Amino acid sequence: MARMKEFYAQEVAPALYKKFGYKSVMQIPKLDKVVVNVGCGEARDNHKLIDAIIADLTTITGQKAVPTKAKKSVANFKLREGMTIGAKVTLRGDIMYEFVDRLFNLALPRVRDFRGINPNGFDGRGNYSMGLKEQLIFPEIEYDKIDKVRGMDICFVTTAKTDEESRELLRLMGAPFEK
Repeated sequence: MARMKEFYAQEVAPALYKKFGYKSVMQIPKLDKVVVNVGCGEARDNHKLIDAIIADLTTITGQKAVPTKAKKSVANFKLREGMTIGAKVTLRGDIMYEFVDRLFNLALPRVRDFRGINPNGFDGRGNYSMGLKEQLIFPEIEYDKIDKVRGMDICFVTTAKTDEESRELLRLMGAPFEK
C-alpha cells in the first residue's frame, strides 16, 4: 500500500530536486491531497441516489464519502440552499497515494480510446483537475450493481508553486499526459 509513497521518496523527489535546482529539500513539491467529487442534480428529488453515490465513492476510494449541500438557491434548477446535491471524498496520506497509484495504473488505461489525460487542467497555482465520464473504469465497481453511470471530478492539490513543477511531479508519479 505504501509503495507509491516510497516511490515518491526514492525516485520522484530526487528527480524534481535535480531538475529544478532547489536549495532545500522542503521546496520539493509533493501531493498534498486528492479530492474526488460527484455531483448529481437529480438527487434533490430522490434521496436514495445520494446513498448509491456515497457507496460507489467509498468503494472506489476506500474512505467514507460525505454528502455535499447546495450553497445557494437557484430557481431555474429548482434548487434550495442546503439541499444535498452530491458527495465528495478528501484523501490524504497513504490512502491518497494508493488511490493515485490505482487511478494511473489500473483505471485510466481501461478508458475507451484512451490517449492520455488533458495536460491543460492546471489552475496556474500547481493544482490539477480532471474529469471522468464513468465510474465503471475502476475495477472495484461491479457493472451489475450500479443503477446509473456517473462521472466524477478528481482534483490533485500539490504544494508546487507553478504548473510546470506540478506537471513534472504528476508525470514522475505516473500520470499519463497526452503527448
